Amino acid sequence: MSREGRQRALESTLAGLNKRYGEGIVMKLGEASRLNVEVIPTGSLSLDIALGVGGVPRGRIIEVYGPESSGKTTICLHVIAEAQRAGGICGFVDVEHALDPAYASRIGVDVNNLYVSQPDTGEQALEIAEALVRSNAMDVVVVDSVAALVPRAEIEGEMGDSHVGLQARLMSQALRKLTGVIKSSNTCMIFTNQLRQKIGIMFGNPETTTGGMALKFYASVRLDVRRIESIKQGDGVVGNRTRVTVKKNKVAPPFRQAEFDIMYNEGISTYGDLLDLGVTYDILSKRGAYYRYNEEMIGQGREASKEYLRQHPELAAEIDSLIRTKAGLPPRQGSGGAGMNGSE
Repeated sequence: MSREGRQRALESTLAGLNKRYGEGIVMKLGEASRLNVEVIPTGSLSLDIALGVGGVPRGRIIEVYGPESSGKTTICLHVIAEAQRAGGICGFVDVEHALDPAYASRIGVDVNNLYVSQPDTGEQALEIAEALVRSNAMDVVVVDSVAALVPRAEIEGEMGDSHVGLQARLMSQALRKLTGVIKSSNTCMIFTNQLRQKIGIMFGNPETTTGGMALKFYASVRLDVRRIESIKQGDGVVGNRTRVTVKKNKVAPPFRQAEFDIMYNEGISTYGDLLDLGVTYDILSKRGAYYRYNEEMIGQGREASKEYLRQHPELAAEIDSLIRTKAGLPPRQGSGGAGMNGSE
């Protein structure tokens, strides 16, 4: 068969697969192809670009996992803040009983209009999440976290009792019920998860997530969140440099990475993102410690440059728009430009 004939046969096969299983079931790993899906921004422009579609997709299950204090809940709260800013209704199932309303408010979450539940058992948590999704009123529902979904039998039992596979079976059953209704209600369902170590692993990655294998299969997007270094100002630590790897992505090519700053008591640094991406896309020039835009001095040093952008929102919005154009993302919705979200 000639090369042209093989290409026509492949295109015919792909068209049949897309018709049978949905658009984007097979895509080239390196191409910029992506599905036309509704998304909710993550609050980090670099992460929106890494996801390929401008945010987390609606009507899908998202898993955000990583070590302790890596920024998982912060990312979820930013998604909630973005959804609320667009007029959406959000729910937070706080299984860990650790939600900090003051921190959420500083990030930009409207805590007065956030629906929060702190259930006692894993079954209760997942039933509440299912009911919220079935209401067809929710734009985002966050379950924080899978590791804290303790089955009722384990709570009612005694310390030391063996309950093998209870949590995995609970998650498997819940996800089978949730997947269809999440799609039909167009809700973005986000699960956070913790890491555990496999015992006796000599080769390969010993890390795994809790709750069995079901969530890995049902999730359309899996985000691996890691803290890679501390951000210091003087002698004190004021934040973390965070790297997110898109380990799985059903709506765009996977394995892309994003790096951004998470500042203590502020959340994701929007202006730090603009500096990094501005240099990456040749919108800003960086000579030594100096950042310039069209030969206009922005600042000396990263923190001073971020402060300059904070004080000049029109310039920040202009840089944000140029980055989105070069990255192939749609313009930012709403007024106020980049980062005008109360988190900075």
